[in-house]
Amino acid sequence: MDCTRGAVIFDMDGTLTRPTLDFDLIRAEIGIVASPILEAVGRMTPGERERAESILRRHESEAAANSELQPGAAEVVAALRTAGWRVALMTRNSRASTRVLQERHGLILDFVRTREDGTFKPSPEPIFDICRALERDPAASYAIGDYHYDILCGKAAGATTVLLLDGGGDRPPWADEADLVISQLTELLTHMGLRP
Repeated sequence: MDCTRGAVIFDMDGTLTRPTLDFDLIRAEIGIVASPILEAVGRMTPGERERAESILRRHESEAAANSELQPGAAEVVAALRTAGWRVALMTRNSRASTRVLQERHGLILDFVRTREDGTFKPSPEPIFDICRALERDPAASYAIGDYHYDILCGKAAGATTVLLLDGGGDRPPWADEADLVISQLTELLTHMGLRP
């Protein structure tokens, strides 16, 4: 295994893309009160789950089709790959939505890990799976996201965690759990020594 470099692993919604999914609306349509959506859907009967997954897929499909990249996202991904880093996407979203995102924005990624691929965040398993596939060391990797689950997942895998707070809303109480907090993706390149 080539462990001289880790991978740089991005979350999708709210990290590579501007946040557009209205999770409260999705919960309301499905009939979930306050639980995380995927966990609540996983506890449903087969009939309830089919209906809930249909609602979730519809929202995800619309969000992906209308997605806008975060400022600097394409530049950051390209710069990392040029510098020899393997770049991955780790999301609780569907594989179909990630394909739409990549095609819509021409993003070249080395690996994509979705909820259909097994245990999802906040479990560290997605990072372990990505690093095995890319032959990278989780402890030499970066996990970048905008939500607590991204930070919990990265910490549990031993990766350096980066929280993107793009200025919307209050600083969450768990923000200090991240190793680095940034307000725009391009700050990651500076932190990694890839630009002044």
